[in-house]
Amino acid sequence: MRYISTRGEAPELAFEDVLLAGLASDGGLYAPVAYPGLARGDIASLAGLPYAEASARIIAPFLGEAFDGAELRALTQSAYSSFRHSAIAPLTQIADNLFVLELFHGPTLAFKDVAMQLLGRMMDAVLARRDLRATIVGATSGDTGAAAIEAFAGLDRVDVFILYPHERVSDVQRRQMTTVEAANIHTIALRGSFDDAQSILKSLFRDARFRESVGLAGVNSINWARVVAQTAYYFTSAVALGAPHREVSFAVPTGNFGDVLAGYVAERMGLPVGKLVIGTNSNDILARTLASGRYELRGVTPTQSPSMDIQISSNFERLLFDVYGRDAAQIRGLMGALDQSKGFTVAPAPLEAIRAEFEASAAYEADTTEEIARTYRETGYILDPHAATGVHAARKRLAVDPATPIVSLATAHPAKFPDAVERAIGKRPPLPEHLAHILDARERFTVLDNDSGKVAAFISERARAARATV
Repeated sequence: MRYISTRGEAPELAFEDVLLAGLASDGGLYAPVAYPGLARGDIASLAGLPYAEASARIIAPFLGEAFDGAELRALTQSAYSSFRHSAIAPLTQIADNLFVLELFHGPTLAFKDVAMQLLGRMMDAVLARRDLRATIVGATSGDTGAAAIEAFAGLDRVDVFILYPHERVSDVQRRQMTTVEAANIHTIALRGSFDDAQSILKSLFRDARFRESVGLAGVNSINWARVVAQTAYYFTSAVALGAPHREVSFAVPTGNFGDVLAGYVAERMGLPVGKLVIGTNSNDILARTLASGRYELRGVTPTQSPSMDIQISSNFERLLFDVYGRDAAQIRGLMGALDQSKGFTVAPAPLEAIRAEFEASAAYEADTTEEIARTYRETGYILDPHAATGVHAARKRLAVDPATPIVSLATAHPAKFPDAVERAIGKRPPLPEHLAHILDARERFTVLDNDSGKVAAFISERARAARATV
């Protein structure tokens, strides 16, 4: 399996190199030369398998010769051993043909754990094999940072630097990052938005000298390995509801487009998907794009679902690459227009191709609060505000197609957003016991200006890989 950049001007790489590279050197994102397929019989055979075994079978075709079957099974078994539910990603029914996929049973209570726990083990294995050190730099709107820190804390070959928007994440999200004592973990509170943090991250990856000097690696959802790991729960949940013998739709709370892209990849592999429904909040750029064909940046509005307070949905570039017939020159043109004029127009044929598989629905603040309240009132089930945007979108889809079951992804535990939940239902969900200590623990972080030069200097001074190259 080989990988190419969406912008066509970076080397073709094998999976191991894509794993370490994150972003392509031309600023593009890596995508497989072709999507591998799973036969209907292979999909059906996933029924009843432990999640770790099913995951290994699903993602193996993407890995080439990076890991053999036994190595991969050992990695998935280890990755999911710390999850606090035996099913890893269990389904809960909350209405007729409406199911919630609980992706928050990992160590940091967010769906990012599903990919990050596996990514950390894969990356550590490859670095050991090559006798290398790496400097991981990530940007987070809340959950990615905590998941990365949990996955890499204490590893000798890796230093981790996480940028998050200062005072724009929940207290629990922040404390999950800032109370970790491991010496290889560095948290940076950036004076700016998540989009600012992501912009700095991309500029660091484009700086060849800096990238080489610190052994730069990335763990954001721009890293293809993250997307691949997330395809597994689309298959396991759909098979539990009758796939491949029936279609299943999915509603996905979406900011950076990585999670819903994993559903698209699963569909490309042969999973019969009815519709992929994008749930957004007030930062509704994806809903606006699907409605009008115009992808246009606006200011970021802080909401009660902060992990989705994003305007630049980076993984959307991978979808555009496919619907534009993998024409890298076209993608370079679109991304250039985005950089220069803050927007671009999707051509009619690619837009129709997107609409054939996706739809989008925005849940504004009142909608989100009402969805949490309604679901709790009707079922006793507590949604976090991100999951509420997905369920809100799922209900709209069911009104159009009540016969097709829809799985709505619950991407975070409600206890991570107690204020939003309390506003909706009048009580605060308790933080699980294994995380309660963070509320009183000492925090450790550095506040930096929104300046890529200052961030680069901070990293260079502290990264052990940089010292090793001097």
